[in-house]
Amino acid sequence: MLVYPSGIDLSTSSLRFLARQLSTRHREQGTRWRRLSAGRQALLVLAHLRCGDTYARLAAGFEVGIATVYRYVAEAVEVLAALAPDLRTAACTASTKAFVILDGTLLPIDRIAADRPFYSGKHKKHGMNVQIITDPAGRLVWASPALPGAVHDIKAARTHGIIDALEEVGVECWADKGYRGAGGTIRLPHWGRWETLSAGQQAVNRSHARIRALVEQAMPTLETWRLLRKLRCSTTRITSLVQAVLTLHLTCSN
Repeated sequence: MLVYPSGIDLSTSSLRFLARQLSTRHREQGTRWRRLSAGRQALLVLAHLRCGDTYARLAAGFEVGIATVYRYVAEAVEVLAALAPDLRTAACTASTKAFVILDGTLLPIDRIAADRPFYSGKHKKHGMNVQIITDPAGRLVWASPALPGAVHDIKAARTHGIIDALEEVGVECWADKGYRGAGGTIRLPHWGRWETLSAGQQAVNRSHARIRALVEQAMPTLETWRLLRKLRCSTTRITSLVQAVLTLHLTCSN
């Protein structure tokens, strides 16, 4: 077995934060001994989430069993997911902004053609639909639970209650044509072919597009966590993984 040094493009504050949360969890459970300390477990989990390292590679690198790696990752993801802000908290945060931007993204998953509920006709591949809310600077504020890729953005927004939550706090939200008919405080571009729109409507759509372009800065934010680039786990675990990543991202960016 060849071993080589590697690095994780995260700050030490992320490691310390996760290690503290795991130490608290261990004390609550009354754990007396583990193969890895809280700090080493945190490093293992960050390598998995950020770099997408497999269980087998982590097991070899940390000199533990694959089953141990699975338990350690599952425990840390559960701890982090519990700390992720819910929609109500995110809406309160959004209410302090001039406006927010709503968009949906598809997290690719490893599925076969028979899994139609997970196939996105828009993206032409299998995945999970995740709705994201960003602030005017394009910084991630909230990420929704994951739904099958076949679910349209407007349906996902209604399922999660995003439209009502933003309307309740009275914050305007810019979105694309995929949210047509949303109502509330959702602002959409004018509908129709470009040549059929008036000069004023075209100007409004150009301005709207410039504002919405900021949300594209949040998409790479999720992709920096390489595990989310191609998920090969059960679809029932993806929501917890997204919430864990959201917690780490918000912690690192503060």
